[in-house]
Amino acid sequence: MIHRTPIRVRFYELDPYRHLNHSVYIQYFEVGRIDLFRAFGWTLTGMADLGVHIVVSEITTKFIAPGIEGDELVVETWVEDVRRVTAVFGQRIMRGDEVLATQTVVGACTSIDGRPTRFPPELLAGLESFRSE
Repeated sequence: MIHRTPIRVRFYELDPYRHLNHSVYIQYFEVGRIDLFRAFGWTLTGMADLGVHIVVSEITTKFIAPGIEGDELVVETWVEDVRRVTAVFGQRIMRGDEVLATQTVVGACTSIDGRPTRFPPELLAGLESFRSE
């Protein structure tokens, strides 16, 4: 299943060329992943209360077309793979049917002190519900 997060490009997110700044795409992708967690009932503070964090260990981003002020975009997020302590998220930013950027993120589950740990069963079940087909 794909989770969708709508976002509108704001003028202060533009670079001098009036394009969406490359660093903002990364922020939009982050918003999409956090919204995916919320969609199955998890927040970052809720995970911390359970004793785990999900930290980014790898990001690969491809920029395809520029976003511009006022664009109504959608961040699509899904889970490509889940292992014992890592999950791979696929993402793309869409303007209608046009893909502006894609991203793959590897997130590692860690304990509060930063040691790799298995996903709690409830969190694992939520991730599995957004696994791509």
